[in-house]
Amino acid sequence: MIRFAAPPALALLIAGCAALPPGGGSLGSADLRTSDGRNAGTATLVASGQGVALDVALMNVPAGTRAIHIHERGECTPPDFQSAGAHLNPEGRQHGLENPRGAHLGDLPNIEVRATGTTRARFPLPGSRESVLARIFDSSGAAVVVHQNADDNVTDPAGNAGGRIVCGVLRPS
Repeated sequence: MIRFAAPPALALLIAGCAALPPGGGSLGSADLRTSDGRNAGTATLVASGQGVALDVALMNVPAGTRAIHIHERGECTPPDFQSAGAHLNPEGRQHGLENPRGAHLGDLPNIEVRATGTTRARFPLPGSRESVLARIFDSSGAAVVVHQNADDNVTDPAGNAGGRIVCGVLRPS
């Protein structure tokens, strides 16, 4: 007698897909722009287990090691993007992934941009899906910002990351 494993496997696949939010896991996104308005890629919030990850695809960014953060306001006024405010820090912690009194929710590892001006990265965000999304999509919103320099991961409040060269407002899907 021949038995097929497809029905149980298919049931697991369907059950797994039902747990994802609409759009195949996308919870929100930002179109990223340079200070002169050029397309710099996208940042997408995606379901990741019971939490959230930020998927970033950059282009037209100067090569090198760059800091990337989630900032506390959903505003990106060029040319300096200061309108995005400080790093997203709802718990009032100090800055830096290596700071024993940190890190901000908006602190992310540095990214390495290739000579082509492109890179891709995924950053798991700490906390439950519900709490992370509530903090990102609160009344002031949030923005993804790429900085001119690398983040030193300890200096409070911003890691000596330099000027803001790319910004995008996160919007719910």
